[in-house]
Amino acid sequence: MANKPIEIVERPPTSKEHQLLWEAVGWGKYHAEMAEKSLANSLYCLVVQSEGNAVGMGRIVGDGAMYFYIQDVAVLPEYQGKGIGKQITDKLLAYIQNTCAGPAFVGLFAAQGKEEFYQRFGFMDHSPGMTGMFLVMEKAAS
Repeated sequence: MANKPIEIVERPPTSKEHQLLWEAVGWGKYHAEMAEKSLANSLYCLVVQSEGNAVGMGRIVGDGAMYFYIQDVAVLPEYQGKGIGKQITDKLLAYIQNTCAGPAFVGLFAAQGKEEFYQRFGFMDHSPGMTGMFLVMEKAAS
């Protein structure tokens, strides 16, 4: 891998690229059909490429006006620690800055151990006054 050049391309990852990066960073079971629909509904996506291969990605979901959520920031383990995640996050935040007309809520969930990375961009844990919560819903039984 050494110092191969990278290129950031503003486009959604293909489902194969998304799955490769998803699994490489250990995010669990991949649901291809659901992921394809999710990717298609993104507000903004980018892919980091090296020699034509996806080595990183990031995207934004939300309402495109007031609420934005940074999702799927992932870099192949062998490319981590080289500033690629910072470049991805900088570009995602620039998109939001240039899109919102006023104050915007920008949320994300950091993988365990990655909190400090996002704190460098101004993301904060607001507990106990405000707690990030989520619910994972399974498909209803037929």
